[in-house]
Amino acid sequence: MNERQQVALALQKVLPDLSVEEIVVKVERPKDAKNGDYAFPTFFLAKQLHKAPQMIAGDLVDQIDQTGFEKVVAAGPYINFFLDKAQVGGQILADVLADPVNYGSSDLGKKGNVTIDLSSPNIAKPMGMGHLRSTVIGNAIANILAKVNYVPVRIDHLGDWGTQFGKLMAAYEMWGNEEEVKKDPINTLQKYYVKINTEADEHPEYDDLGREWFAKLEQGDPEAQRLWKWFREVSLQRFMKIYDLLDINFDSFNGEAFYNDKMEEVVSLLEDKHLLKESRGAEIVDLEKYDLNPAMIRKSDGSTLYLTRDLAAALFRKRMYHHAQSLYVVGAEQSNHFAQLKAVLSEMGFSWSDQIHHIPFGLMSLNGKKMSTRKGNIVQLEDVLNDSIKLARQQIAEKNPTLSNADQVAEEVGVGAVIFHDLKNERTNAVDFKLEEVVKFEGETGPYVQYAHARAESILRKAGHPSFEGATLTVDGQEAWEVAKKIGQYQETIMRAAKEYDPSLIGKYALSLAKSFNQYYAHTRILEEDDQKLSRLALVQAVSDVLKSALALLGVKAPDEM
Repeated sequence: MNERQQVALALQKVLPDLSVEEIVVKVERPKDAKNGDYAFPTFFLAKQLHKAPQMIAGDLVDQIDQTGFEKVVAAGPYINFFLDKAQVGGQILADVLADPVNYGSSDLGKKGNVTIDLSSPNIAKPMGMGHLRSTVIGNAIANILAKVNYVPVRIDHLGDWGTQFGKLMAAYEMWGNEEEVKKDPINTLQKYYVKINTEADEHPEYDDLGREWFAKLEQGDPEAQRLWKWFREVSLQRFMKIYDLLDINFDSFNGEAFYNDKMEEVVSLLEDKHLLKESRGAEIVDLEKYDLNPAMIRKSDGSTLYLTRDLAAALFRKRMYHHAQSLYVVGAEQSNHFAQLKAVLSEMGFSWSDQIHHIPFGLMSLNGKKMSTRKGNIVQLEDVLNDSIKLARQQIAEKNPTLSNADQVAEEVGVGAVIFHDLKNERTNAVDFKLEEVVKFEGETGPYVQYAHARAESILRKAGHPSFEGATLTVDGQEAWEVAKKIGQYQETIMRAAKEYDPSLIGKYALSLAKSFNQYYAHTRILEEDDQKLSRLALVQAVSDVLKSALALLGVKAPDEM
């Protein structure tokens, strides 16, 4: 039972017409600690009880059993609850230390599968900074959902089909060199692709060549198939290097090409349900009743579109994974596309269309400038990660020159800094990336949180990693209580992050806990020999465990030394 539920239970005994769940929703957390740890507004009871809210608050306070609370007082229309800090704080610490790995978890998901479409880079192109957001947001959401007992299924829906590959094959046939490609596959293929795009202005026949090659690929031409498979294989090898650095694993790499033979079924189903209409030679589904533009299913030349492919993917995923939710972590500019996807599935009679959720996110800029790939001005994610690791290594050399595993820590800090910077921001906000600010050890950064965890571990090493088994733990003083109270809010924060698909709630929580701990550390002689020493060290241990857990949910490592 958490503290909010403790408050709700005390209230429910004097408000028997309301359930604990109904009361929990109403319980607030005051902005000022002087007004208590929790507050309950009584405005909504005025009509039912025919009394002024102030009177209701006063009457209820007289009836509430105050066991487990320091005090319960009426303040105008609010009932303010002050928790028994020593007892409640001690229980919070005991709960963390009893099972640090599972602390904060819950059974919200009841083992339901959740497919998560994330990352999805295009083969034969470098993975740019633009792919960072989908990749790390999607992975963090997967981690958070797993913590509340969903089973995430991470899907990398590769961009491995389309006319651009015909163009790339045409470019390779004209200027390609196999040895050059083998040395540096992605950058070399990108160079060919940029060249054919740039020169197509003066040579429009290049566009025709590209279309011809893609037609060959669609018809199963052996050379086109060989080139496509080769481009896909070398691309995936390069992507895996980046995913390994980010420590992200996928359950499926089924990309666009995988659904080539699955789209006819979609068209047949739409025809059977009389949903297809002709419009200027193309076939569409009318979505006027959803206040959406018509969904184009087949162009006038008979070719299918992204939407047709995504309908096939949605059907396949439901059959394959029997999901409770299906998430698409894709930029906000695709909102209309996913609204159409859901609407068409609904029109087809699939009630599970309401399980589909587009998880949009804002654009990323680099030092205030937009990024673009078509003309080649791309900032490669791998380069940024490596630069961040170098910057972290320099700072570690200055702060702790004798650190034994400095290279490993630099990688964990450098990569973690990039991930954390993205995830501390609200998902739908635009994000500007400035490397020097991201890798700072001070301020609202990943390294700041990692350093707070390393500091806690350093204190525990000095204390000889004491055992807390069988100890009676308490929390002494306001600053210690602020830390313990923050720890007690971990599960509630995870639940909210899971329901809102918003990792920034965890990022902000980790920053807040790190700040509270650093303030406590600055003003407390933790290792002083007295009867509170073990309780103080238990608080430090709990901070270390919860910071490590929160960072792990974001996909960030927590080094024990920095």
